[in-house]
Amino acid sequence: MANPLFDHLFGNHAGKDTPFLILKDGQVITHAAFLSMTARFARAFKALGLKPGDRLALQAEKSPEALAVYAAAVQSGIVFLPLNTGYTAAEVSYFVENSEARLLICDPVKADGLRPVAEACHAALETLDADGNGSLPERARGERDAFATVPRAPDDLAAFLYTSGTTGRSKGAMLTQTNLLSNAQTLVDVWRFTRDDVLLHALPIFHTHGLFVATNVTLLAGGSLLFLPKFDADDVIDLLPRATTMMGVPTFYTRLLDDPRFTGDLVRHMRLFVSGSAPLLAETHVQFEKRTGHRILERYGMTETNMNTSNPYEGARRAGTVGFPLPGVELKITDPASGETLPDGEIGQIEVRGPNVFKGYWQMPEKTREELRADGFFITGDLGLIDDQGYVQIVGRNKDLIISGGYNIYPKEIEVLLDDQPGVLESAVVGVPHPDFGETVVGFVVAEKTTPPDLDGISAAVGTQLARFKHPRKLIVLPELPRNTMGKVQKNILRQDYGDLFAG
Repeated sequence: MANPLFDHLFGNHAGKDTPFLILKDGQVITHAAFLSMTARFARAFKALGLKPGDRLALQAEKSPEALAVYAAAVQSGIVFLPLNTGYTAAEVSYFVENSEARLLICDPVKADGLRPVAEACHAALETLDADGNGSLPERARGERDAFATVPRAPDDLAAFLYTSGTTGRSKGAMLTQTNLLSNAQTLVDVWRFTRDDVLLHALPIFHTHGLFVATNVTLLAGGSLLFLPKFDADDVIDLLPRATTMMGVPTFYTRLLDDPRFTGDLVRHMRLFVSGSAPLLAETHVQFEKRTGHRILERYGMTETNMNTSNPYEGARRAGTVGFPLPGVELKITDPASGETLPDGEIGQIEVRGPNVFKGYWQMPEKTREELRADGFFITGDLGLIDDQGYVQIVGRNKDLIISGGYNIYPKEIEVLLDDQPGVLESAVVGVPHPDFGETVVGFVVAEKTTPPDLDGISAAVGTQLARFKHPRKLIVLPELPRNTMGKVQKNILRQDYGDLFAG
């Protein structure tokens, strides 16, 4: 029995001196050198007593060594658990305890704070910093650079990814070898990746976008990564002439558009720009195409499923949509109450089924049954519709639906209108408690740099285009919207901070 994920992503590169990671300082790590590092780490894990199926938690800054930890986990048959570098010791404690991780790898500066966490969970603790130093690399340094890949079945677990946990404790999504491999194979095909591609990688690697999309796709195609520790406009502009593709969150593209050095000439040679993890404003689509001649390809995925849909590589990439279901992925819009499939054009909950859909939530069988139907369809929690041309549109999260006086209100409809108003850069709409209506609408807008928004004028525009029950009871100007590390607006924070606007 083979190890499908390792064999396809890494095994085909044995002995290849072609570039894999190209670092900011110009250093190049070949596929062969990366595999040697991976093997030494795998041997170190074995020396620490880790066995196939054990969980390994990594909270470390982005580096080639951190990426090799992932590869070594796959080669060892260990379940990989990447953790956001912003998590506190208390949050890490929950993830390590819940996953029953046998090894926690962290930055040396966090070791003293996390040592009690590891000890309480009976996990070993090793360190790894952004420069590739620490106790783990030191332990691996004396190991041989060859390791016998551990056989794994297609349905064996390869990774845990914990959800953001905005409505309770984070859930550990169990991802199998097939989940990760099938999605990478599909994306290589539909996005036309080859060994000649050089992907500019400024995303974190603790998230599905940077790890299971950008990295796995590049590995499977045999290409290279321009591997930046984080997004920095100066670095990206400097390296774009060496890239053929780029994946990013919407913030990356808006920041590039704010820089006069980002021109059509700079990216004329580029093959593809992909955006995800948060909605891309239609205005950004328009500005980007006007500036560069490129139309950003937007797609839709999530922790539990990797990628579900994509705008076409060839054909119309429509702003405000996430394209069509990927090959092998079934998508339907259903009534949240009955589960019945709705006609095209009607808003309902998005459900998906395919080889990309996760196995369930770790140690949460009841939650798994609530969200993963017996027939394999996963209830995503996103609200959307399929338009008259077959494109999928996301209108928001189910939990963001506002019910005011018995009427259903979809924030996206109001946000699109607010975003179109003079002086508004972007907006967010939430429902807050109201003594008469149960909930009412509050709109938050961020001002453009040059023109402040006219709130009275905006209210007047809303009044002429939306039914009265959809009108924001209050409009509030904020310097910026609260976002998580992947650029998603955190509406739960807005609801929490402004929940008492109409109290008493």
